[in-house]
Amino acid sequence: QVHLVESGGGLVQAGGSLRLSCVASGIMFNIYSIGWYRQAPGKQRELVADISRDGRTNYADSVKGRFTVSRDNDKNTGFLQMNSLKPEDTAVYTCNVRNILRTIYWGQGTQVTVSS
Repeated sequence: QVHLVESGGGLVQAGGSLRLSCVASGIMFNIYSIGWYRQAPGKQRELVADISRDGRTNYADSVKGRFTVSRDNDKNTGFLQMNSLKPEDTAVYTCNVRNILRTIYWGQGTQVTVSS
């Protein structure tokens, strides 16, 4: 059975930092790419960043230069380092993993709240 568990969310002041983790079990983690998404109240879910199996990264324009996505295959974990947080970054952040067959698994999400 596949499980993805996010952690690291919380309440932070504007300008602060948080590091989200996404721990996977039940899959061959190293063959999956990892995506981080967020959804704010009343808005559609959007892709924040992703990292491929071989470490190529991609970022939404709104987070470039502030967020860093990474992975540790030995620990079956993906990370999203978020710096210089802004109130508009407030959202539920969710990770997913997907393989070349387009099998996708989602985590449950973690709340990030940035106060002004």
